[in-house]
Amino acid sequence: MAATVRRQRPRRLACWALMTVLLADLLALSDTLAVMSVDLGSESMKVAIVKPGVPMEIVLNKESRRKTPVTVTLKENERFFGDSAASMAIKNPKATLRYFQHLLGKQENNPHVALYKARFPEHELGFDPQRQTVYFQISPQLQFSPEEVLSMLLNYSRSLAEDFAEQPIKDAVITVPAFFNQAERRAVLQAARMAGLKVLQLINDNTATALSYGVFRRKDINSTAQNIMFYDMGSGSTVCTIVTYQTVKTKDAGMQPQLQIRGVGFDRTLGGLEMELRLREHLAGLFNEQRKGQRAKDVRENPRAMAKLLREANRLKTVLSANADHVAQIEGLMDDVDFKAKVTRAEFEELCADLFERVPGPVQQALQSAEMKLDEIEQVILVGGATRVPKVQEVLLKAVGKEELGKNINADEAAAMGAVYQAAALSKAFKVKPFVVRDAVIYPILVEFTREVEEETGVRSLKHNKRVLFSRMGPYPQRKVITFNRYSHDFNFHINYGDLGFLGPEDLRIFGSQNLTTVKLKGVGESFKKYPDYESKGIKAHFNLDESGVLSLDRVESVFETLVEDSPEEESTLTKLGNTISSLFGGGSTPDTKENGTDTVQEEEEGPVEGSKDEPGEQAELKEEAEAPAEDTSSPPPPEAKGAAAPEGEKATEKDGGDKPEAQKPSEKGEAGSEGAPPAPEEEKKQKPARKQRMVEEIGVELVILDLPDLPEDQLARSAQKLQDLTLRDLQKQEREKAANSLEAFIFETQDKLYQPEYQEVSTEEQREDISGKLSATSTWLEDEGFGATTAMLKEKLAELRKLCHGLFFRVEERKKWPERLSALDNLLNHSSMFLKGARLIPEMDQIFTEVEMTTLEKIINETWAWKNATVAEQAKLSATEKPVLLSKDIEAKMAALDREVQYLLNKAKFAKPRPRPRDKNGTRAEAPLNASASDQSEKVIPPPGEARGLVQASLGPEAADSEPLELGGPAAGEGGCGGLCWGAVPALSWACSLRLTSLHPLLSSPNSSQNPNRRNTRNSRQDRREL
Repeated sequence: MAATVRRQRPRRLACWALMTVLLADLLALSDTLAVMSVDLGSESMKVAIVKPGVPMEIVLNKESRRKTPVTVTLKENERFFGDSAASMAIKNPKATLRYFQHLLGKQENNPHVALYKARFPEHELGFDPQRQTVYFQISPQLQFSPEEVLSMLLNYSRSLAEDFAEQPIKDAVITVPAFFNQAERRAVLQAARMAGLKVLQLINDNTATALSYGVFRRKDINSTAQNIMFYDMGSGSTVCTIVTYQTVKTKDAGMQPQLQIRGVGFDRTLGGLEMELRLREHLAGLFNEQRKGQRAKDVRENPRAMAKLLREANRLKTVLSANADHVAQIEGLMDDVDFKAKVTRAEFEELCADLFERVPGPVQQALQSAEMKLDEIEQVILVGGATRVPKVQEVLLKAVGKEELGKNINADEAAAMGAVYQAAALSKAFKVKPFVVRDAVIYPILVEFTREVEEETGVRSLKHNKRVLFSRMGPYPQRKVITFNRYSHDFNFHINYGDLGFLGPEDLRIFGSQNLTTVKLKGVGESFKKYPDYESKGIKAHFNLDESGVLSLDRVESVFETLVEDSPEEESTLTKLGNTISSLFGGGSTPDTKENGTDTVQEEEEGPVEGSKDEPGEQAELKEEAEAPAEDTSSPPPPEAKGAAAPEGEKATEKDGGDKPEAQKPSEKGEAGSEGAPPAPEEEKKQKPARKQRMVEEIGVELVILDLPDLPEDQLARSAQKLQDLTLRDLQKQEREKAANSLEAFIFETQDKLYQPEYQEVSTEEQREDISGKLSATSTWLEDEGFGATTAMLKEKLAELRKLCHGLFFRVEERKKWPERLSALDNLLNHSSMFLKGARLIPEMDQIFTEVEMTTLEKIINETWAWKNATVAEQAKLSATEKPVLLSKDIEAKMAALDREVQYLLNKAKFAKPRPRPRDKNGTRAEAPLNASASDQSEKVIPPPGEARGLVQASLGPEAADSEPLELGGPAAGEGGCGGLCWGAVPALSWACSLRLTSLHPLLSSPNSSQNPNRRNTRNSRQDRREL
């Protein structure tokens, strides 16, 4: 038995240790439950969070605004973000960076880079020869890439979210424009990585808006498809999206609403910024005309003046959206010359006439990509700040042919709310109602490769092939597999964009490189040498287009297959049992399993999927012998029979993103065939049919990025460290400013207090002069040397001043507390004395308190009275400038001790049971004693509860009368709160038992005063006295 106990003890310890670890993990998880979303616009950003108890809330910034300007000011020793940076744009326009997202993923020769230089000539852009990109040259020692600037802004948005959520946040969903290509999306992911954010998804801003619209209208979505068009014109670009809403049947949750992106059209440069730039140019021309003939410089050559004009143009555009005309005015625009000019809406519309002509363009693109007509669109909804311009609405309404445009969505916050809903859905900490989102591929992606073909006997030539990997407007996320069957040695293939004919010439130039990656495979020949007796099933390349729309090559495998026969020998009983158990849990394996494992994926062969819209979950295999795609430069040879010993052609297999697992090592794959099947009967074991065994060998992959090289790991680490150092420097600066402000505030407040009567009363002239001299000296030091003082020096100065003024402040505070504390003590003493008097009047046969308890209470009351009178008298002899002997903390301690004793007796009376009265021979209760006085008899009258409570309140005075009614709980509370004893048998104690003394004054309202740990000690000592 002892041995059994010893064996069980380690198991219990292990269980307790495991539970402790799980609990610690649970507590750690509860501290980081919040998730956030960042709607990253060109001009401003919105941040939203979800945390327990706060569903989908927009974060307020430090200025209590719901949106924050996407502006960063970078100086040698400090940084500014948001509104602070926007205000610095006029003082230091060169160091203030705006609209830098337009440079993400762009090389130096991109037209967007030249456009940025033309719009903001005050910024100096350097050239990075390694990546062929640009960076901001703030000073000779200060330079930052667009990714680093974006990382700073993302880190700032996280700080806002953490301050709002009051907990750390790492998980985020970030919105990006739908027209972002692979290079631009990777740039955003790298910026988030520098900031230390875990990106759950890069969601297209049009998809986030559509999700927000659908989430708040779930009840309106049914099995009938509803086509909604969202027209989003922001500051930098315009995107038109056609979305179909309907309910679909899902595997896990049944019928659920779904949104599907059907068509997308966009204009990269059409937005509110271009309108503001037109207005700025117009205002600059007006200002130059006003100063014509004065030999003044052109205002366009002054960066500060142009920054002022751009801010005024932004305000003017907003005002003209609601008014026919407005006066633009800037004080001290340049050379202390004021500017004032009247601008009408007609002039503004004339300036932007060519922009308004481009408004219908995205609508037509969206309809063409969706293969729909305007009649099929039920509603057109406006999104984005620039759609508030009346002319934009007028042109758009005419283009779509609707009666009115929908404005039933928050144009500024819809994308942020949709993104944070998606963040909660992707986070494991929250469970939200399912809403199926099917986003669409904007730019098709294909695989290109070249191989030798034999056209005639002895004549070989090279053939260039293209296979569409992800077609235009096909859904994502999803995984695909390309199978190369005609290669037995190392080879290369290319991943490029597909047909981009829907883009105009200028858009193609802005788009950048159409070549994505060159994939170099190594180890193909070695894999064939390793399995010479196996039949090759081709080289399979596994591609993944994830939730963020970023393409990746998971792995490349060389697959072989052969026929094997099981041994006819009968298996042992243990082997049978093991196989049976393994089959129940799906983990069975056969003895033929080799070290590198086998591939269990069964592929189906169907017709070509090229050019069709891929649906998640379907599987298709395209052989080269099938119908050639439009991109093929030559027709493929005729198809061969399925299952040939050496099948030819390249196959493309499409798989659902959720069904295909992540990349696995070859040793982690199981066998195909009859693995996991239960043991066969005896007669079938001797002759088992041959089954296929598939072997998988990993192939080495070397990727050559062609569109825009990613930051190397070492450079990425250096950038992240640089940003961390800047953040630490900002925190140290904030701490120093806080210490300096605290010191300065203390000096001003104390100097003002020295002249107040209550402070002059408790201090001498010499003491005040001493304090005033020290304050003046510290103030002078702060003005002269404070700029170079460290945080520690500032805190030390503040500590010295507080120590010097401690006595003065202490005397003033004590005198403020005396009246309230003494009044509360007097009330408590008076009521305690009444309670004791009533307790002593209880007849002996009904007495529930012992003599020791009443004597102890009486002793405490007398000692408290004596201490109070003596201390007050001693304090009266002292001068007001001396240290007081009557302290508020001593008064509170005396009150707590007295209250503890009274509470004990009240609790005892509350739960006491009445003693049975003796009965006479006739069965009636004994009468009252004959010698009882009239006053005693009158005390036997039981007053109604209401009247009794009124008498109590009247006896307590106005302070108690104003307080809330005092009631005692516990058994028989309806009979008086003391088990029927107080109102019936003990009338002398009736009013006292209904009194909760701790509620007479807030000082006695400490929680669980009757359950104070000292209460137990007092009760134990009282029990000792009873025993004596």
